[in-house]
Amino acid sequence: MLNRLRPQVKIFLDPIAEKIHINPNILTIIGLFVSLLAAYMFARGDVLLGGAFIALGGFVDMIDGAVARNHNSTTKFGGILDSTSDRFADAFIIIGIVYGGFVNWIYGILALHASLTVSYVRARAESEGIKCNVGIAERAERLVILMAGAFLSYFFSFKIFDLNFLGIAVAIVMVLGYITVFQRVYHSWKELKDI
Repeated sequence: MLNRLRPQVKIFLDPIAEKIHINPNILTIIGLFVSLLAAYMFARGDVLLGGAFIALGGFVDMIDGAVARNHNSTTKFGGILDSTSDRFADAFIIIGIVYGGFVNWIYGILALHASLTVSYVRARAESEGIKCNVGIAERAERLVILMAGAFLSYFFSFKIFDLNFLGIAVAIVMVLGYITVFQRVYHSWKELKDI
């Protein structure tokens, strides 16, 4: 869904990326470390800094690709490193939220499973030659939901079904993640059934 905003974001990011003369793979690793900081903050119980580091990590994740494109330094290895770092970042963030006690571990594990499976289905479909960036909860949406949950938890002490806003955000990520998995499997089936 947020992919539709990519052209507008590109207009904003490209001038910044042109001024950055760092190997995009280094930026990818920096983004991973920022996500580790987010996880650490959540594990310590600091939802404000956890949410802020999710935002910063997401920005660095967008910048690494923009730098690679603007400096003609995109590589196959860079794509693999970026995708792998994203999976680690997602896992660290959710583990930090669970460890911090913001959500029951079962919701956290299922949200993590859903997030990883969304990416797996896309990779598997694309290995069969199917473009599979469909679904309502790609990575950007999931990070925005977790970030919003963190900020809302900081400013409002609200609970429903023993879940605070961050716990609710994790539950939403879980549900939307599984819906996205279904959407991608269904899309792949439609694409392959006539072949």
